[in-house]
Amino acid sequence: MGTMDSFRAGHGRSVTGPAAAPPSGLLDLLSVAAVVLNAQGQVVFWSPKAEELFGYTAVEALGQHAARLTVHEEHRDAVIKVFAEVMESGNDWAGAFPIRHKDGSTRLVEFRNMRLLDDLGDVYALGLIADQAAVERVERDAALAMCLVSQSPVGLAILDPDLRYLAVNPALERITGQSAAERLGRPVGEILDYLDTDPEARLRRVLETGEPVVDRDIVCRPPGDPDHEHAWSVSYYRLEDSGGRVLGLAYSVIDVTERHRAAAEAALARRRLALIARASACVGTTLDLETTARELADVVVPDLADVAAVDVLDSALDRRSAPGEGPALFRALAVSAAHPTEAVHAADPPGELAVYDSDRLITRCVRTRRPVLVPRTTRRDLERIARHGEAAAALEAGGVHSYLAVPLLARGEVLGALDLARTRNPVPFDDDDALLAGELAARAAVCIDNARGYQAQRHAALTLQRSMLPERPSRLPGLDVACRYQPAGAASEIGGDWYDAVPLQGDRTALVVGDVMGSGINAAATMGQLRSAARAFAELSLAPAEALHHLDRLTEGIEQTITTCIYCVYDPHRAECEICLAGHLPPALLRAGRAAQLLDLPTGAPLGVGGVPFEAATIAFRPGDALVLYTDGLVETRSEPIDARLDALLDALTATCGHDLEVTCDRILELLRSSGGEDDVALLIARARP
Repeated sequence: MGTMDSFRAGHGRSVTGPAAAPPSGLLDLLSVAAVVLNAQGQVVFWSPKAEELFGYTAVEALGQHAARLTVHEEHRDAVIKVFAEVMESGNDWAGAFPIRHKDGSTRLVEFRNMRLLDDLGDVYALGLIADQAAVERVERDAALAMCLVSQSPVGLAILDPDLRYLAVNPALERITGQSAAERLGRPVGEILDYLDTDPEARLRRVLETGEPVVDRDIVCRPPGDPDHEHAWSVSYYRLEDSGGRVLGLAYSVIDVTERHRAAAEAALARRRLALIARASACVGTTLDLETTARELADVVVPDLADVAAVDVLDSALDRRSAPGEGPALFRALAVSAAHPTEAVHAADPPGELAVYDSDRLITRCVRTRRPVLVPRTTRRDLERIARHGEAAAALEAGGVHSYLAVPLLARGEVLGALDLARTRNPVPFDDDDALLAGELAARAAVCIDNARGYQAQRHAALTLQRSMLPERPSRLPGLDVACRYQPAGAASEIGGDWYDAVPLQGDRTALVVGDVMGSGINAAATMGQLRSAARAFAELSLAPAEALHHLDRLTEGIEQTITTCIYCVYDPHRAECEICLAGHLPPALLRAGRAAQLLDLPTGAPLGVGGVPFEAATIAFRPGDALVLYTDGLVETRSEPIDARLDALLDALTATCGHDLEVTCDRILELLRSSGGEDDVALLIARARP
């Protein structure tokens, strides 16, 4: 009993020694009581928890026979037998049985009994007792927690205060593709090194501050599936016991990849619909072929590609059948890039012709009329994309890693191809991109076909019109003449403007300028008829008013045709000019030493109105005088008043007084048609000479 007495003597004294870890709260949850019995079954130690459990104070319990104090009579023999077995064999005993409380009630408790031996050879029995309901509650909670952790679809990990893995549930293994064996005992920074952010720093802040991070979205490529993006919703929590001691940290991972992909696909679909809508509004705003191609190239950059090029078959431009085999001849129309890149130098400059061999991908695209998709290009692929080795090197230097070509198909005919390449965009082209590019190409191809048809019609009309204009007038008696015809800008159609200078009997000259309303081949054809008729009436020596009267009668037979015209007859022997207008702008008169002026003449009605008489006027026209005839395309614009434009014409004529007529014509057109104009122009300047 010496040691036991020594223990008793030391009880309650302050004990100094090494610093101990803070106590756990688990025993407090169980409310474990400790009781020590001597060999005779008498109570020699009685803990405060025993007082709570049995109801007896230490004073009441110490020295008492434990079985008689705490066990109902009907259970005493069994308890004494167990006590004897423990004391004799030294084997521990554990179990549950009812005890008697001081108030007479019965309570079921859990016992853990073991034999103790002190240094004098005395034997004691230690009993650790807890209320069975409390034990069952803790066990149930623990079992529930383990079940939730092991079966939860949410990935869970427990880290110690040094942020090393202590436990990982199966869901986290499945989500990340990393087993528990790969994690346990290792620092979190080594495991989560594939994340773009610094997870260890974030976790340490949570550990230090206790402020949780909830539902933080992370997009990454985990080791278990490095080829695909995964989306996780993660939360970090600090773990503490009931006393506030920091036990470590836990984090949860919810796999939201499907939701993320669905949202990404929906956003992508919206962007693609927006791209199609933008293309519908931006592509085909004019009937100019190069402009339409440039609009297509610009609209796909950068949303669909980093570099885009539009190339058409040269045979399609001339409406010839494309050759079935062998190389293909393309004309580059447009190139667009999202950023400066060497890859642009691989594209053919707009306007140039380029031959692509039969093994080139763009040639295959137009031959098969199907998209050509190369998700990840190799050096060999780049050689089949480019026209020659230098272009392939430029593609490689520009970082082209993915390529897509789609045919430009319109009304059953292949016109060319839309070439797309990605350099900075890391995502390779896929089948969805091919469908989108095909949709854009199909819409643009119709616009390109319309522009091609219009261009062919415009070329035919221009050719027809130029063929109907007179050759440069031969030497006329007493008159120098210079004339110009200038079509409208590329975005507009050919009109029906014309000029003519017809030598007449008696050294006279008829000067005619006219403008058929409308555009295209019909206007050009009508212009040809009226010019021929005006020339015929002039050769009949008809007076200007009479000639316009016959032209008006002739025009009535041409459906929906209104024409303005100015008809002049110059007589050098009389030094005068007879002028008649049919709804036309007045001519300008330029005399040496004087400012140019517009002649105040009867305007008359346009040809085709019918039944309106024409009135001619005669002016003096002496050597050195110049008469300027023009159509409204020279002075009419949508942005400036007609009076201001007429003043500009007079100023320009005054500034060029005395100059060579050819130079004057060019100068007038340069000053008044610097932007190309919205209508075609016929200009004729006649100067009287001795």
